Amino acid sequence: MLREVRAVYGTGPTRVTALDGVTVGFDSGTFTAVMGPSGSGKSTLLHCAAGLDRPVEGTVTIEGTLLNALDETALTRLRRDRIGFVFQAYNLVSSLTAAQNVALPVRLAGRRPDPDQVAAALAAVGLAGRAGHRPSQLSGGEQQRVALARALLRRPAVVFADEPTGALDSATSRQVLDILRGLVDRDGQTVVMVTHDPMAAGYADRVLILADGRLVEDLTDASAEDIAARTARLEASC
Repeated sequence: MLREVRAVYGTGPTRVTALDGVTVGFDSGTFTAVMGPSGSGKSTLLHCAAGLDRPVEGTVTIEGTLLNALDETALTRLRRDRIGFVFQAYNLVSSLTAAQNVALPVRLAGRRPDPDQVAAALAAVGLAGRAGHRPSQLSGGEQQRVALARALLRRPAVVFADEPTGALDSATSRQVLDILRGLVDRDGQTVVMVTHDPMAAGYADRVLILADGRLVEDLTDASAEDIAARTARLEASC
């Protein structure tokens, strides 16, 4: 839950207000897409919601925990244990296998990963047979699915995805989006995704559209065509 969140970058003449008093919540077991023109604040919203950035004003809570009140050590622990994050660039370690990449955050936390849980995470994204392959031996879509399995390993409260299909072709994008949709429908996972693609946003239950750091649209059960029309009108007015 973000309440009256304001995020500012830079100082003096380069000062930019990325979020300007945004209040929004994400219900458990739902899929939300966040859209908006370049510079609208959508990635900043995602980063504040996930505890990657701290707002200058307002509060952020995850499952009743106030992120503002946590020091950096506690915030790092919360992100590690209760938040999953998927990036457009995959962020896999090239020398590690798919299974080792999935298990890496657990090892970095000083714990021994459960091989059965790692295997289950890979199976959940359709990669049960690719556990021993390194990133160079995987397609872009498979690498993104490894990144998704890594985010899911610890059963996070929320999975945040920043342009997870931005580097993929349309067919592979649909595979990744089908997995995200299935996580919500089958497992009750909460997913929040930044995207510029109306087709991708059409997979979501809810679409938030930002402009100039403010929430200007909050759509439910919108089609990709309706989302595209609304974002086109907004960009034409900017």
